Amino acid sequence: MTGGPRILVIKLGALGDVVQSFGPLAAIRRHHPDAAITVLTTRPYAALYEACPDVDAVWIDRRPRAHQVGGWLDLRRRLRGGGFFRVYDLQTSDRSSGYFRLMRGLCPWGRRSVEWSGIAAGCSHPHANPDRDRMHTVERQAEQLRMAGIADAPPSDLSWLAAEVSGLAPAGRFVLLAPGGAAHRPGKRWPAERYGELARRLLDAGVTPVLLGTRAEEREIAAVTAAAPGAVSLIGRTGFAEIASLGRAAAAAVGNDTGPMHLLAAVGCPCVVLYAKDSDPALCAQRGPKVRILRREALSALAAEEVWAELAELAESADLPDHDG
Repeated sequence: MTGGPRILVIKLGALGDVVQSFGPLAAIRRHHPDAAITVLTTRPYAALYEACPDVDAVWIDRRPRAHQVGGWLDLRRRLRGGGFFRVYDLQTSDRSSGYFRLMRGLCPWGRRSVEWSGIAAGCSHPHANPDRDRMHTVERQAEQLRMAGIADAPPSDLSWLAAEVSGLAPAGRFVLLAPGGAAHRPGKRWPAERYGELARRLLDAGVTPVLLGTRAEEREIAAVTAAAPGAVSLIGRTGFAEIASLGRAAAAAVGNDTGPMHLLAAVGCPCVVLYAKDSDPALCAQRGPKVRILRREALSALAAEEVWAELAELAESADLPDHDG
């Protein structure tokens, strides 16, 4: 960590929002080149921020519950003892705004000594746009930084995130499929049998479908591999860095509105992302150089042929054959 002024950046999750925070982080680093930048995040994303060259230190927020007084006292002590002159709250939630209140009263006369960019009442650099919740995450964060004096936030650059994937990627052309998603939001998942149909089309075209997911998505991935023998399952074998490197090598990716699709889009993988009414791409769509969004009221109404048509339109840049199934 440098010996310069200390800055805290708060971003607790989820993965898509974390991916889209690296552009703002780069802007903060450029604006404060001599600062020591600490990121406060949750455990699943600690290693990701630790690998980022714009971050000097990572603190894990254990997110104490309301009744866990000891946890709140520990967090208050740590925040107040951090010596931060400015905080960029990129989470802008009720919880993170509450951390502003934990850091108040650092001077005996009650004056705040910490500058704060966010939405906490009374903060020094508020994101004072009543329509901020109607903005996409990328534009919202960029505007927040502009109001704090940082003129330009670039797109997230994840060129530093990489892993060896020679033992994971199949020979020849392959397309990544991400059929999973949050268990508590089943409406955001395209049916596994449709992924199976798409995987068969890919195999018929000489392209290997490669499935990404965790053990929580084992049922969906098993259904796809059963429907399309020859598809490759990487269930439980990929961390963030492996997904990024596979995305750079893949011809394309198709998946539900999930964190891994944000990561794949950000590293430049041509992506077709499937949305239902459960989430609004105008507010949270994946960002990258080549991203297609397909949205239906219910994903059960989305046919495999429609998804294949989107992939066919990516054929030239994604090196996919134009195949009519």
